[in-house]
Amino acid sequence: MKKKNKKYGIIGLGRFGTALAYKLASTGAEIMVTDKDEVKVAELREITENAFIAGALEKKTLSDMGFQNCDVVIVCIAGAIDVSILTVMKLQSIGCKRIIAKANSAEHGEILAKIGAEIVYPEQDMAYRLANRLDMGTGLDFIELSNAINVSKIPVPKDFIGKTVMDTNIRGRFGLNIIAIENLNEVVETIKPDYEFKENDIIYLCGNKESVNLFAEWLDKQNNE
Repeated sequence: MKKKNKKYGIIGLGRFGTALAYKLASTGAEIMVTDKDEVKVAELREITENAFIAGALEKKTLSDMGFQNCDVVIVCIAGAIDVSILTVMKLQSIGCKRIIAKANSAEHGEILAKIGAEIVYPEQDMAYRLANRLDMGTGLDFIELSNAINVSKIPVPKDFIGKTVMDTNIRGRFGLNIIAIENLNEVVETIKPDYEFKENDIIYLCGNKESVNLFAEWLDKQNNE
């Protein structure tokens, strides 16, 4: 049975909202977007028919556009805190299932969380990721989900090419699990011990920070040899 694509609503087409729209559309997801800027909305009509100009985000306007039919609605208008908060409340009132809101400060985030939205801090998250990459001294792309769970994305080390997952023994040597391998936009999610690493593989690793750091140190040594 074919998996049903999720439908995402995006309110606010600044840099964050626009980048999010393009990324979600590239995965095959159905998206709906709105902004008061006619030029920004027109640009997004290249990737979705559901792109609407809305000067005022009234409850009826949001309902008429159909945001209540989205699986997830992301509010990307953190610059105007009052508008952000009121929009989340209006989306709740029309029955939106899941609302994620961009916040530009801790106080803003606390208010949004209290009224039931999930919070993202794009600038803060990017700063943390960059700091982690610089701290490890490698090109490792690193996301810290919790103290015990970290996800890293790396190009396949040259030493791995032609070897199997069992041969490299990443779990035994570094305490990391391979959760996916991507190659030329094709993703392998079930990793078998006999999978043979290929050129252009991108490896997604999961483990605690100590394990990620251990692997990063080994990778750094390999790159400098």
